[in-house]
Amino acid sequence: MPELPRRARALARRWWPMALAVPLGAAGGAGYAVVSHPSYASSAYVVVVPQAQGENASAVNFAQAYGRLTGQPQVLLGAAAETHHSVAALAALVRGTTSPDAPVIEITGTGRRPEDAVQNAGAVARSLIAFGNAGSRETGVKLVQLAAAAEPDAPASPSAPLDTAVGGAAGVLLGTLVMLTRRRTVPAVGPVLPTQAETSRSEGVYR
Repeated sequence: MPELPRRARALARRWWPMALAVPLGAAGGAGYAVVSHPSYASSAYVVVVPQAQGENASAVNFAQAYGRLTGQPQVLLGAAAETHHSVAALAALVRGTTSPDAPVIEITGTGRRPEDAVQNAGAVARSLIAFGNAGSRETGVKLVQLAAAAEPDAPASPSAPLDTAVGGAAGVLLGTLVMLTRRRTVPAVGPVLPTQAETSRSEGVYR
């Protein structure tokens, strides 16, 4: 049975970077989940209502446009004063998402505490409504709050299973790179060329 141990040793020499990097990466991800500060998320919803009948497609298009404006300074300026954040800081704490077939804008706010997330989402939703309705006569649509932000029960991050999986995936990537590097650095064994002296002796024999 000497063949089995020899194969096991060959596999261990080949795959040791992966066997080392994956557990270390997963442990690093789990450690990050333990020591990182929790972050909460809350969402407020704004609906775009057409002023004239039969303009539903136009309302969807305006919802897409206003959703992209959610993180812009002209919208965040009023919300920044309400939340006591700078415009740049608030832009990192909120995001707007839209649906391709419904005139609804979801504004998600994050914060260290549940009430911070609610305040950030609600302030930006109100600021967006005020910004959009200032031009209702020109656009033909009106922004209305569909649902207020609710206080979350649990933090959105960190997530121990997700962070552990991400760390393990990073370990797979690192282990693969190490294996590829080791494979490229192995010197290639080329054909053994005869020396000049051996060549001379061979020519003398044939003469």
